[in-house]
Amino acid sequence: MNKYEVMFIVKATIDKEEISKTAANMQKIVTDGKAKVVEFKELGEKKFAYPIKKETNGYYFLMHIEADKEVEAELNRKASLDENVLRHLVIKLDEE
Repeated sequence: MNKYEVMFIVKATIDKEEISKTAANMQKIVTDGKAKVVEFKELGEKKFAYPIKKETNGYYFLMHIEADKEVEAELNRKASLDENVLRHLVIKLDEE
């Protein structure tokens, strides 16, 4: 299993319940793939330096996961398809 750091930004214009649901869906993608969420942080709402998809604010989340390549690929795919996720970034961490 590889270690990854995943950061994603959810639209701040939707209601809090929908934001939480989107974050839970991202975690569910990982756990459904038999991978493990090591750490999950809600970083809160922040203002963007420039508009992203006509949004000026976003709700940030950070996740550390242990997963296979297939789970990481599925997470990337589903994050790209989710309309509430404005941006996401998956970084493979070095083995220590």
